[in-house]
Amino acid sequence: MNPDNLHPDKYLAKAAALCSKGEKCDYDIRLKLKQWEVSEQNADAVIQYLKHEKYIDNERYARAFVNDKLKFEKWGKLKISAHLKQKQIPEKLISEVFSEIDKNISEKNLEEILKSKLKTEKNPDKMKLKQKLFRFAASRGFENGLILQIVNKIVSEN
Repeated sequence: MNPDNLHPDKYLAKAAALCSKGEKCDYDIRLKLKQWEVSEQNADAVIQYLKHEKYIDNERYARAFVNDKLKFEKWGKLKISAHLKQKQIPEKLISEVFSEIDKNISEKNLEEILKSKLKTEKNPDKMKLKQKLFRFAASRGFENGLILQIVNKIVSEN
């Protein structure tokens, strides 16, 4: 048994410092505590304290994550949702955060990345070009209907 498990205050300070550097969710901190070999009981106590003191807030984390991935990474809704689910963020919270986001942002992002991708493509065959663009957009996590709409628009403009 790790003797440091008997002193959770040490890990509380480390976890609080970690949370102060950037948004974290319960899952992130629980993984870190597990890496540090903190007992399950002490980990629960540390997480409860961090939640109480507002170091951890899953809703705030989800909002920040969605905002960052939409604006900076230009990810689609499906990819963002999958990553949040992986972090054990509740489906209801994910839906709530997405309902507050402007639908035009995804459309604009998709059009922007597809136009950029189109500049690198040399294939004159329209069908193959559409397939490549579709696969690229799908890998970025955009919805099929939106992809079809934007791919058709962009290819017809060229």
